[in-house]
Order: sequence, then structure tokens, then C-alpha cells
Amino acid sequence: MRQQRRQERQKRQRIIAGLSIALLAITLGVIYLVIQAIGIPEQRLTAESTKPTKTMQESSSSTETKSEVKTITVTASGDMLYHTPVYLSAYDGKRYDFDNDFEQVKPLIASADLALGDFEGTINPNKPLGGFPLFNAPIDAVTSIKDAGFDVIDLAHNHILDTGIEGIKTTAAAFHDQGLATIGVTVDNSGILVKEVNGIKVALLAYAYGFNGLEESLTQAEYDTYLKDLSLDKVEAEIKEAESLADITIVMPQSGVEYSLEPTEEQQTVYRKMIDFGADIIFGGHPHVAEPTEIIEKDGEKKFIIYSMGNLLSNQRYETVNDNYWTERGVIPEVEISKEGQRTYLSQIALHPTWVSKEPIPDRTYYDPEYGVLQAFDFQVCLAEDYLPDGRYAKNVPEEKRQRIETAYHEMLELLDLKWEQ
Repeated sequence: MRQQRRQERQKRQRIIAGLSIALLAITLGVIYLVIQAIGIPEQRLTAESTKPTKTMQESSSSTETKSEVKTITVTASGDMLYHTPVYLSAYDGKRYDFDNDFEQVKPLIASADLALGDFEGTINPNKPLGGFPLFNAPIDAVTSIKDAGFDVIDLAHNHILDTGIEGIKTTAAAFHDQGLATIGVTVDNSGILVKEVNGIKVALLAYAYGFNGLEESLTQAEYDTYLKDLSLDKVEAEIKEAESLADITIVMPQSGVEYSLEPTEEQQTVYRKMIDFGADIIFGGHPHVAEPTEIIEKDGEKKFIIYSMGNLLSNQRYETVNDNYWTERGVIPEVEISKEGQRTYLSQIALHPTWVSKEPIPDRTYYDPEYGVLQAFDFQVCLAEDYLPDGRYAKNVPEEKRQRIETAYHEMLELLDLKWEQ
């Protein structure tokens, strides 16, 4: 009996299986007829109906092209002051030999895609050479500045009128003849200087707080034609114009109190307003000592201010300026700028403290009209990081000198107080 029921159950299962197979065959046949009727390629339908969603997303993302990131580095530096001992010590009987001045900072400056310098004084071959209070340097200085790797020179400072309107023209011409651009004075009608490097357009502006009263000898037309001051209405208009021409705007203002390690309230107000107007980087100068840095967030991007970069080259030092170690120190900020699509931004900042070495030149003197025969010196700008205990030049100088440079390095970074976070 049980065997009979088992046989009947197996018979029913065979019938159900047969009906299922027949039904499946009919369904596939209908699908086939539909495909033939509407013209859908069978392969496409099968592929799309069976492809996992994740695989489709990966395939889509793999075909997207990422925006290329372009990057450049920009360096700037403090005042180049050719005091009387600096240029008279360089005279070798035939020419003023400044070749050694920037030898140790040249690798840093020359490696920048755009190197900015601040030359304080004039170069006027029609006037006598002079240091403070009326600066007029030998034209040989330009060759050494060019050889160091500088690209653009800021001439907006309080000594640009030391040899008159003529001095503005001859100073600018001396740099232009060596292939260097100038900012901060107007000697032609070229407008705002924009340097395009690796596809990134950089606008450059410079302004001086004043001109030591020498501007009183100018007509208003001469003043307006040649000089750039810190009149905020003019500054605002030029920064906004620069922003329409370039990806990044850099301003080099000359302001502040000499030998002060802190910016004045006016400096802070004016430089921050420059950021509000659209500037991205402020490289300040004039106090002859360094002053702190500041990072400002604007429109989702970081902007950089250094209130003063101090001196790059001068005779101002501990022994000559009221026991002031800071006048022999400076800093070269190195700013990385990146561009991705329509966005241009500051992507990195490094600070390189500098220190001026002044060593006697054996058997060489010079004649100063005021002081008579004096010892000649070799002036050289040192990159302070190279004199840290493991630095490349650490063993090339007496330990006392090395420690003086190392102290300058650490105290400079502490003063600048860079608060940069990527």
C-alpha cells in the first residue's frame, strides 16, 4: 500500500516538472518573439540586466578625468641696502665686485619659479655714489642681483627719490636692461605687472608709505605719474583690477616703525584691508627688522601676511645699530601656489631665516670721505639653516659665529610665529 502511494507521488512530481519545463519554454519563446519584434539586441539586454550596480559605478568613475594640478613657488626677501661700507668694500680697483653677496642664498632664490626682491635706494650713474641718507649704489649691484636668481624688484620705498625723478628712471632702467621687471614705480604705461608661470597668472603690486619729504619738490603730475603710495582708494582699485587679470595677487607694501618687532595698528588695518580688497599674499618691508606673520581665512581660502621681512643685505647689525641683533637678520618666505581647475590657492609656506656675515678682507681698505681710510669687509648673506649643527656650512666657521647664526634662526622662527596648517 505504501509502495503504491509512493509511486503515485513520484508520478505527480514528474507531471509537475514536465509542466514547469513546458511553461519555461513557452516564456522564453515569448521573450524571444518580443525581442525580434521591437529590435532590442539580445546581448545588450542581457548585459545590462545582469550587471551589478557597483560595477556600473566603478566603470563610470574610471572614465572621469581629474583636473590637472599646477604648482609654482614664489620667494620674497627683505631690504637690500647698499650702505657705504657695503659698496666701497666691494671695489677691487677695477669694478665693484658683489658676486659673493648672495652666493649662499642663490640656490634657494634661483630655484623659485618667481623670486621677488626689494632694492632700497637708487642706481643713478649721473649722481655720486652714496649710502645713508641718500642711497645711490653702483650699477654692478644689479648684475649680482640678477645672478642670484631674482625676477622682479620692488622699488616702492622711502628712498626711491634720493637722486630725484631721474633716479627713478635710471634705477628702473638698470634692472630692465638685465631682464628684471620692477614694481612700485611707473616708468611706462604698461599697467599692472602680471607674470604667468606654469599656467598660473600672478599679479604684483607695491606701495610706499612716503618718500622722506623729497616728494615736496615734485609737481602733482610728477607724483601721480611715477610714485605709488598707500592711498587706500587707489590701492583698492588696483588690487581689484589685478584680481580681474590674474589668479593670485601679491602686494609688497613698505610701512611701519623702523626697528620695531611688532606691526603698528595701522599696518595691521591696512594690510588686512588689502586682503579684503582681494590680495592673497602680503610681503611687507621697511622696519629693517622682521615682524610676525598672519594667516587669514577668506572665501574658504587661506591668505598670508608677513608684516616685515627685515633686511636681506646691509651694514646694519649688532655692532653698528645700538646692539640690535635683529638688523642683521632677515627671512625669505617661500610660498607654494597651486591651481586646480578654476581654483587657485596657497598650498604650502616655508620660512628661511637669513643672517648677514661681515668679515674683514685681508690687506684691503677703502677711503671714506668722512672717516678716512677704513678696513674693507666681505658681506655675505647666509641661509641660517645651513649653519645648524648638521648644516652644510656648520663646520666652515668658528663655533661662536655658528652659534650666533643658529640663535638667529631659532629666534626668527619664534618671532614670525607661522600658524600654517594644511
